Amino acid sequence: MWQTRVSELLTIKYPIIQGGLAYLAYAELAAAVSNSGGLGQITAMSLKNPDELKKEIRKVKQLTDKPFGVNFAIGQNGRPFEHFVEAALEEGVSIMSVTGGNPAGFFSMLAGTNVKKLVLVAAKRQAQKAEELGADAVMVVGQEGGGHLGKNDIGTMVLIPQVIDSVSVPVIASGGIGDGRGMMAAFSLGAEGIEMGTRFIATKECVHAHPLYKKALIDGTENDTVVIKRSLGAPARAISNSWTEKLIRLEKAGAGYEELKEYISGEANKKYIYEGEPDKGFAWAGQVMGIIRDEPSVDELFREMILEAENIRKKWAL
Repeated sequence: MWQTRVSELLTIKYPIIQGGLAYLAYAELAAAVSNSGGLGQITAMSLKNPDELKKEIRKVKQLTDKPFGVNFAIGQNGRPFEHFVEAALEEGVSIMSVTGGNPAGFFSMLAGTNVKKLVLVAAKRQAQKAEELGADAVMVVGQEGGGHLGKNDIGTMVLIPQVIDSVSVPVIASGGIGDGRGMMAAFSLGAEGIEMGTRFIATKECVHAHPLYKKALIDGTENDTVVIKRSLGAPARAISNSWTEKLIRLEKAGAGYEELKEYISGEANKKYIYEGEPDKGFAWAGQVMGIIRDEPSVDELFREMILEAENIRKKWAL
């Protein structure tokens, strides 16, 4: 009933993909998503070295026999990604996704393999380029999403149809999706799968996220996010707090990267999401936090989403 080109490409039951989630997407969450019928992912570039990635991949394999992927945020802190890709290949990973940069070099390392390649994009031209380079599918994020976004502030409802009309590979919708209604909305636009990030943080298996971070997602509204890093040409959506307010003030005052780097560092991110200290750091979140009201298990979340989506299908008589 839920088979699309995306589910067939990835050999998964439901075309639901868990986002890369810097510093949070590890074995427990990835395995839970895959066991529930979706595609879980590990975040590679948040790990210290390739050996750590190998350990995490092996841990996922102990927790699930279902397909899973590894996400590479190749723009993250400018770190070389090549050795991490080699580690994933050595461990037999068959699905890889790339975010945050030109995927050409990443794809060249996968030439001659059967690895399925997904690319996160935030604009029509980026999607076209990804297809030209050999992407098997594109994940398209609208401005509602959490973390890094496109520069043009185009919403998911407008962006998804534009991309679908411009590429032939399957399109996976991202940004503002957190339940069965959002999934069906994406399908009605022509998407063949969805990616969710923020919603998966507020689940029991996202064990690395501090309880105060999850509480902020559950208690907050869509008005409790803000876009930072605009002045650096890399806009990204985070929870609004005193830290992001100060950062934005600095940006408006013309501060350059050197003045801003401590405010946007991985360490500042971890201060909030790991240690629960919002006054000392920041946390990524999309506007979808406005519809997050609980912390279910991943399996419970999937069952709720599919039931809701099936009820919508019945109303549509599909």
